[in-house]
Amino acid sequence: MTTRNLDALFHPSAIALVGAGNRPGSIGTVVARNLFEAGFDGPILSVNPKERAVRSSLNYAAVADLPIPVDLAVLTGAPQDLPATIHALGEKGCRAAIVLSGGFGLEDGPEAAVLRQKMLDAARPHLLRIIGPNCLGFISTSAHINASYAHLMPRKGDVAFLSQSAALASAVLDWADGRGVGFSYVASLGDKADVDFGDMLDHLALDAGTRAIVLYLEHITDARKFMSAGRIAARAKPVIVIKAGRSAAGASAALSHTGALAGTDMVYDAAFRRAGMLRVYELRELFEAVTTLSSGIRLAGGRLSVLTNSGGAAVLATDALDEQPGELAQLTAETLGALDRQMPQRWSRSNPVRIPPDAPSKRYGDALTALLEDPGSDATLVLNSPNAMVDGAETAEAVIEVLSHRPRAPVLTCWLGDRGAADARRRFAAHRIPTYDTPDEAVRAFGHLVSYQRNQTLLMETPPARTFDEPDRDKARQLVDAVIASGRSVLTEVEAKAVLAAYDIPVVETKTAATPAEAALLAADFAAPVALKILSPDIIHKSDVGGVRLDLRTPGQVEEAAEAMLAMVQARLPDARIEGFTVQRMVRRQRAVELVAGIANDETFGPVVLFGEGGTAVDVIADRAVALPPLNGRLARDMIARTRISRRLAGYRDNPPADLDAIATTLVKVAELLGDLPQIGEMDINPLLADADGVIALDARIVAHPARETGTKRFAIKPYPTALVRPLELGDGQMLLLRPIRPEDEPALGDMVRRSDPRDVRMRFLGSLKDFPHLMAARLSQIDYDREMAFVALTPDGEMLGVVRIIADPDNEEAEYAIMVRSDMKGRGLGFRLMTEILDYGRSRGLKRIFGDVLRENLPMLHLAQDLGFTVRPGSDDPTLARVDLDLAEAEAVRRRKAGRA
Repeated sequence: MTTRNLDALFHPSAIALVGAGNRPGSIGTVVARNLFEAGFDGPILSVNPKERAVRSSLNYAAVADLPIPVDLAVLTGAPQDLPATIHALGEKGCRAAIVLSGGFGLEDGPEAAVLRQKMLDAARPHLLRIIGPNCLGFISTSAHINASYAHLMPRKGDVAFLSQSAALASAVLDWADGRGVGFSYVASLGDKADVDFGDMLDHLALDAGTRAIVLYLEHITDARKFMSAGRIAARAKPVIVIKAGRSAAGASAALSHTGALAGTDMVYDAAFRRAGMLRVYELRELFEAVTTLSSGIRLAGGRLSVLTNSGGAAVLATDALDEQPGELAQLTAETLGALDRQMPQRWSRSNPVRIPPDAPSKRYGDALTALLEDPGSDATLVLNSPNAMVDGAETAEAVIEVLSHRPRAPVLTCWLGDRGAADARRRFAAHRIPTYDTPDEAVRAFGHLVSYQRNQTLLMETPPARTFDEPDRDKARQLVDAVIASGRSVLTEVEAKAVLAAYDIPVVETKTAATPAEAALLAADFAAPVALKILSPDIIHKSDVGGVRLDLRTPGQVEEAAEAMLAMVQARLPDARIEGFTVQRMVRRQRAVELVAGIANDETFGPVVLFGEGGTAVDVIADRAVALPPLNGRLARDMIARTRISRRLAGYRDNPPADLDAIATTLVKVAELLGDLPQIGEMDINPLLADADGVIALDARIVAHPARETGTKRFAIKPYPTALVRPLELGDGQMLLLRPIRPEDEPALGDMVRRSDPRDVRMRFLGSLKDFPHLMAARLSQIDYDREMAFVALTPDGEMLGVVRIIADPDNEEAEYAIMVRSDMKGRGLGFRLMTEILDYGRSRGLKRIFGDVLRENLPMLHLAQDLGFTVRPGSDDPTLARVDLDLAEAEAVRRRKAGRA
């Protein structure tokens, strides 16, 4: 349901507390105290059949007795009473309820699930939103609402904190209060029966009073909803997450290396990264990251220069950098020359830049200026160790003076010590310059900035549905379906390689033999050394049972090895079905690296792609990276870079670099295969040999089952809808390209707005725009295709002439539209064509209604809407607006009747 009626939570006009009490220590009493003392400026009405008054306020015996409607209710009663209470609240017009009561979880038995559903059923007819149950409550510092049983009211701030755990939310409030950290909102979501992280992220993404969002979560229930909302929120402001439960338990049941290696926590990590969020692992680190990212500093890369008066501090910072994403910058000759002219002779002449302890404060300013000019440095860490020769506060002022002319320059500071550093830290804080107590904290903050920048880059990636020549999908599908139809779930090696070959993934030629003698004949046909493997649907890892022999040179050696292999396997696994052997040519690539690539299925996020170091020790080495499909080349290369084996792939000594493009393309093809063949649950390509000449799969294993969902519906991220790209011809014969918008369209979108008449811009955005801000352009061009659609009309050289979009509600019932045509294109039919296209798309999605708000003075748009069948009526509150509305089913019926008469 997403943000529907969440305004009743964040901005209620009146609040009811059902279960309020006066008994000391009871939850109803604690919540009543918090609510009444927080300073809310609207009515707070208490409900309790046993009380006459609560905190000197008149009490009501039942919800039905409430004299006025309430937007928000807080419930503390017994679980069995809540469905009836929710129904009564809905009848009184209530639109949101915070359920603090427990007793609805899995641990509460089967009756709890029934009770939970009754509560949701009672809320549904009224579209009443439920926060909880089993939660701490909700706090808004700006609206002075403390609808919780928290032990304190937090300070006012601009950080929103969402927690799945009530106990941890309470602990964070206590921890933050002692450190002067404030919040805009604190929400404990508990069991998330209705409102979940996705809903709250959707709302907070647009909240002007929230500068950063912090999440504490244990699990996600709706992955696509979370990813959609998270990606939208992370485009607007920093989203920082700490997740509990990092165990990979459960992966042991997988039938492949990939399934075992792709632990649940790894998949969450990949999801946070792809959503543009920053993941941290400790509470202290959580708020450090908030401070760092909220400073507005953004990096272009991961190269750090260090300026210090202490060699020891420089060593500590350099050591800490080894554990973070990033590296020491290599200063240019020009920078070293500038520093040489400014520094005394005893400076380090390298990075870290170490100046003598007795150097005056001006040296810091001069050196920092030079470092900020260096093109090879992306950020500078300024370290200062106290001494009696130079005042640390004066040195801080020299740094502040430099940065006063360079707002948001990528500079972090660390003044070591306590009492002597306090004044400098206060000065930095007053100028919003990030400052830290220790070198490792400062370097960790730099790591946060690097990780955040990389994740934001990944967030902007919108992979197309297919990035290579069309595969032989029919052949691959027939192979997989035939195996499933035969009652098997595991493809043979030959079948698995045939599926890979259908997607143009290079595989070594492999043939099957039923007997040792037949294997010898096949070896003779190869006329080269061969590899022999056992063929059995019951053996997962062939080498573990002696089922692999390599470099066999003669048919006789092959037959002898096959006989011995058969005996060994039957002795070790007497119940295994043996179907014969596979024979394949030995691949001689001396400098090749063994890799593993494959597919696993995560219970929460669906299919994932895995990459890492392969070979027989793959489970022990556990060097791997996981990514959510769909992928493109850049996302695949990011996967490769996150593994240790990537250093070998980059080349070393006399070993040339491997063909990274070939590896990345293979990963993209694996991800594409996922969308075409939802029957595949697990897949291993191990080893996948890679060297300068490309890649080749030596072995493969695929596990398949009847598909429960088709295509990419299983994906947590909806791919770019390539199928919607097509030519568009206007009435005057001009040919345009119509396609869904992409992130790289941001410049073209801005150009279209700038080249339009200001009046037309005002009509589109319902108000004047002095400029077209980057954030607005980014938000309009970087959409989530699961929630939104925007079609752009482009000339052959890429000029944008028009754009039309709809944003659907989460129930996929109705959507709001918006359209803009460049001023010089008006009157040529482009607006009508764009509206027709988006309405057809809405019908294909199953939408029932399209609506929009139009300025009453925008007569061309109102006439166009009427021509398309929209009804026009007054807007809700603003007299300058008209609401246009189209029932898609009814409009389609009218169109068909007209077509029939024609």
